[in-house]
Amino acid sequence: MNKLIRISERNKFEVQDLIPDDDCINKLANYFQNYSDQTRIKILSALSIKNLCVNDLSKILGINQTTISHQLKTLKDQNMVEYSREGKVLIYRLKTQAINDMMMYAVKILS
Repeated sequence: MNKLIRISERNKFEVQDLIPDDDCINKLANYFQNYSDQTRIKILSALSIKNLCVNDLSKILGINQTTISHQLKTLKDQNMVEYSREGKVLIYRLKTQAINDMMMYAVKILS
């Protein structure tokens, strides 16, 4: 039995047309993986409060600088953080307010 139960064939095609393509789905999956890593969540949380350098993030979070740098690269590659240079020091910040909003929404619904 291959019949639709709750929607028409037309509605089926409307839904199919609005589902993102495979490339977009891959990008979404990679993006949301950042929220499944505890270290990245800690980094994003800290950066939602204050723009910070690797050294300060390391001291605040109690995580070695190599790990912080590696995770920041991942977050940068996913367009979640960006940085500016102050002399020899890179200062990291969230790329958009939407990243903080998403985290705060998750905290709210989980509380």
